[in-house]
Amino acid sequence: MGIFGKGKSREEKTAEIVEQIAGGKGFYGRMTRATLGSEDYAKLQQSLGAAKSGATVRQLLAMGVPTTPAVVVSISDTGKLVNFDPVVGLVLQLTEVTADPITLQTIVSKLRIPRTGDQVLLIADPANPGGYLYAGDGATP
Repeated sequence: MGIFGKGKSREEKTAEIVEQIAGGKGFYGRMTRATLGSEDYAKLQQSLGAAKSGATVRQLLAMGVPTTPAVVVSISDTGKLVNFDPVVGLVLQLTEVTADPITLQTIVSKLRIPRTGDQVLLIADPANPGGYLYAGDGATP
């Protein structure tokens, strides 16, 4: 806030605005919700959530959090794009546990779209106990 002191960085300001838009609060959130309408606003919230989970995965991988292998049972297109990368619906089966299949929506690189039968990596979601986040195919980016 300081006029002469160090203020917030551009990234911090952007993150605050994105949080306001995603939550529908503050000036930016109310204006976005009012101009888009409820259906398009819900799509925007889903896209922002998917982008945020991608950033979380990168942070967790950098910290060395262990991954869990899974096999792609099926993949479906949601029709959404985030930065020109598709958001897909995945049904995954954990390879270590004989549990029920896991269903999630995630952003995948258009150059590395998984196919049925491919092995991918998951990370336990710290914000959702018992949930998982898609961590890619394990190949270096």
